[in-house]
Amino acid sequence: MADRVIHFEVLGRDQVKLQRFYSDLFGWTFNTDNQDGYGIAPGDQAGIAVGVGTSRDGSGGGVTGYVAVSDIDAAIAKAERLGGRVVMPKMSPGPDATIALVADPEGHVIGLTQA
Repeated sequence: MADRVIHFEVLGRDQVKLQRFYSDLFGWTFNTDNQDGYGIAPGDQAGIAVGVGTSRDGSGGGVTGYVAVSDIDAAIAKAERLGGRVVMPKMSPGPDATIALVADPEGHVIGLTQA
């Protein structure tokens, strides 16, 4: 099976306001029992999992899609070979996931996840 999009996140200045907006707009319920109150609406509600949180640099943030890959190190290396670059090195935000951000040759950011 090909790698597939399994998650997208919205980051901004006020995660509580953003979570309320998406909850009111789409009827999603966010679990905020995560690091720094990061909210996750599960895929059975939203189609795929949706995370809403505060941007780490205090900027307006943005929207990022995450693709599940079987080998995150190989995917990062392949992205670089194809002219992309690492935006955020591999990290583990929790015990059940590993993530990284890469940019394509034009600078568009995509998330990688290996669970």
